[in-house]
Amino acid sequence: MGSWGLDDIPWDRFDRSKLDPELVRIVKAASLVEQNGAAYAQHLCLVFGDDPAFQQIARRWGDEEVQHGQALARWAKLADPEFDFAAACARFRAGYQIDFDTDRSRRGSRAGEMVARCIVEIGTSSYYTALRDAAEEPVLREICRHIAADELRHYRLFYKNLNRYLQRDRIGRMGRLRIAVGRVAESEDDELAYAYYAANERDATYDRRHYTRAYARRAFALYRPHHVERGIAMLLKAVGLTPNGRLSIIMSRLAWRLMRYRAASLARSPA
Repeated sequence: MGSWGLDDIPWDRFDRSKLDPELVRIVKAASLVEQNGAAYAQHLCLVFGDDPAFQQIARRWGDEEVQHGQALARWAKLADPEFDFAAACARFRAGYQIDFDTDRSRRGSRAGEMVARCIVEIGTSSYYTALRDAAEEPVLREICRHIAADELRHYRLFYKNLNRYLQRDRIGRMGRLRIAVGRVAESEDDELAYAYYAANERDATYDRRHYTRAYARRAFALYRPHHVERGIAMLLKAVGLTPNGRLSIIMSRLAWRLMRYRAASLARSPA
């Protein structure tokens, strides 16, 4: 496990007067996604079936992801005593299913798998940093601080293993960039939308477009330029490009403008 546990969180400092109902809804969704860490870890162990050293890393990573989900769920229960984490998890797993029991990487190679994992950790470390900065409730800020630090450390672990597997798979920069862009595009698949639905609805029918927008309009509003700049730098590093040069500046500005446009468009849409 990491350097912290649930008992290290100052739960007695919870301040209901500083709750933001919009953040409560996306924290509930995040708790479900994080809880899937063990299943993803099992998939990685199958893909890297002859690499016991990496399997150990993957299992530890999965345990830490589950702990993130537990911490977020406990906070969500404080914020909304009617939140039933177990029932929400059951709805999520019943409605959003991925074949984890396969030893075949969706990225075409083990190095490609590491690129994709780096991109996921970039997204989560940026997200929890942005959530921490946006939140006023002190316990949520502390949880997000711990999780963001974990996700940054996970990125470094996957990046280290990416370099190790590149010696065998030898994926070029453009190949890595294609995998990275593809994984970024997957962030608007059903996982986050269905997690938001399962965490916040009980009787409504799932509508992918509606719940994708409902989640995204709240999540995009969290980000500021420095969150985007750091994420772009980490992405460029993962694909083998200079993380702090002119390309990084251009891509960061473009990504920020696109995010602002998307956030503004979503803000005008129905809740």
